[in-house]
Amino acid sequence: MAAFVGAMKLFLCWLLWLNTLSSLQGAKDFYEFRYPFIKRASSFASSSSFSSSNTDEASYDYIIVGGGTAGCPLAATLSQNFSVLLLERGGVPFSNANVSFLRNFHIALADTSPTSASQTFVSTDGVINARARVLGGGTCINAGFYTRANSDFIRRVGWDARLVNESYPWIEKQIVHQPKLAGWQDAVKDSLLDVGVSPYNGFTYDHIYGTKVGGTIFDRFGRRHTAAELLASAKPKMLNVLVYASVQKVLFDKTGKRPRAMAVIFKDENGNQHQAFLTNNRRSEVILSCGAIGTPQMLMLSGIGPKAELKKLNISMVLHNEFVGKGMADNPMNSVFVPTKRPVEQSLIQTVGITRMGVYIEASSGFGQSKDSIHCHHGISSAEIGQLSTIPPKQRTPEAIQAFLKRKQDLPHEAFKGGFILEKIARPLSTGHLNLVNTNIDDNPSVTFNYFGHPRDLQRCVHGIRTVAKVIQSDRFTNFTKCDKPTLEKLLNMSVPANINLIPKHTNDTKSLEQFCKDTVITIWHYHGGCLVGKVVNPDHKVLGTTRLRIVDGSTFSESPGTNPQGTVLMMGRYMGVKILRRRLGNAAGV
Repeated sequence: MAAFVGAMKLFLCWLLWLNTLSSLQGAKDFYEFRYPFIKRASSFASSSSFSSSNTDEASYDYIIVGGGTAGCPLAATLSQNFSVLLLERGGVPFSNANVSFLRNFHIALADTSPTSASQTFVSTDGVINARARVLGGGTCINAGFYTRANSDFIRRVGWDARLVNESYPWIEKQIVHQPKLAGWQDAVKDSLLDVGVSPYNGFTYDHIYGTKVGGTIFDRFGRRHTAAELLASAKPKMLNVLVYASVQKVLFDKTGKRPRAMAVIFKDENGNQHQAFLTNNRRSEVILSCGAIGTPQMLMLSGIGPKAELKKLNISMVLHNEFVGKGMADNPMNSVFVPTKRPVEQSLIQTVGITRMGVYIEASSGFGQSKDSIHCHHGISSAEIGQLSTIPPKQRTPEAIQAFLKRKQDLPHEAFKGGFILEKIARPLSTGHLNLVNTNIDDNPSVTFNYFGHPRDLQRCVHGIRTVAKVIQSDRFTNFTKCDKPTLEKLLNMSVPANINLIPKHTNDTKSLEQFCKDTVITIWHYHGGCLVGKVVNPDHKVLGTTRLRIVDGSTFSESPGTNPQGTVLMMGRYMGVKILRRRLGNAAGV
């Protein structure tokens, strides 16, 4: 009997594996069957000229700009009672193997083609970063770790704790999994406990002090489940999703006391321009969910932002707000490269140490061991040896960057064995700003995060690196790596060239932990801010000084929730959707 059960389990796993393959091979048929409301932007029919009366136009109760981490659950929720148009500038994730499988995580980040799910940008600080360009947003290109925010964060942002606790499970039941702990992650877990990051909290979504194993959006087969899959919960006849729809700006009626959002202009994949209108109901809204980079950029291109900046680019001002693009922050991350004498399997973030010093310790392993991946930029799992920082700042042209990437092909395969222990600063006090470079929505704005601008952030980084070193030097970890116990200086010597950024290096990088932190800072993509509550939006996330315009994404955050914000941003989409429905319909909303 036991043998029969075991055989059945293997058979079911085989069927699921075949289904995964077929879902990629026949992806177009698959997603058109499950998501019949997803279409290319060119399928949209609208008038080519603007009219203040939209009686002859298709109109919507809600137009959501950005089909990302927050936009997808928001659209699915609002569609239960109202007509929704969701506009996403990228394509679908379902047929993209670089998005769908954990083993290709780093390759998706390395793809710099115009149709890539990832759009690279470099902050003025010299840190290489990425933003999503695909339906499902950051859930399609991130490391997959899932955690909730702690109760203090929920209290600080003023959310209804009961509704929050209803909204998280709605996400978790659909796309979140318990990971199968990799050997590297297990060794990190034991080592964290050995060096005092305790207690051990086991597998949990909760953000609590100590060491834990969190959730993941990768299933047991290494297949990613993104925010786009939450659209399966939508009411199909009430939702229209357009991909390759690049929104240019929001249109306003300025005849009243306050600018009133009424439509958006977007381009389709062929470059043709369209307009989509809201219904005339005063409660209809344009909702921006473009993320911390895209939303302040969209506001400014629509005429809402600092007057002087809009004037410089000849953008017609709708509303002056000096705070649009301000308060940008990114949680600085530094990593220590750890070689091994044994092969390690690929793993992304599973184990996390949450310290009382405001530092999170995480780990990744095994990326960069295939011949193909050696030629890629690996984001948080970079093991590329050599620095573009030897090139003076003014000479860091796109051509120089490409030449640098080309030189990596000559690196020995052995340079890529091992993994990383990462430390991330929670709630950084250093902030920066975002500014437009031009009026092209497809181009990245200029972003400054001002890493370690505040001395307290630097102090916490030093503490984090010391904790990481203790983890690596622990008996548990050296028993796993089969390497001798390394000195701190040796660890730093290996790690300086393994952290890729465009920041000039100093000769004392391995002598001064402060200098090491500043020179090797990279990102874990948890940037936020630019449209803060009380500055750009009110507590209900409605844009101050306007009507029928709201923001639902991480640009409203003054801090990144939890060890990873994705769970809370996903929850935020559901939470805000339910809140809107209940305010409009009360108990009749049915959610």
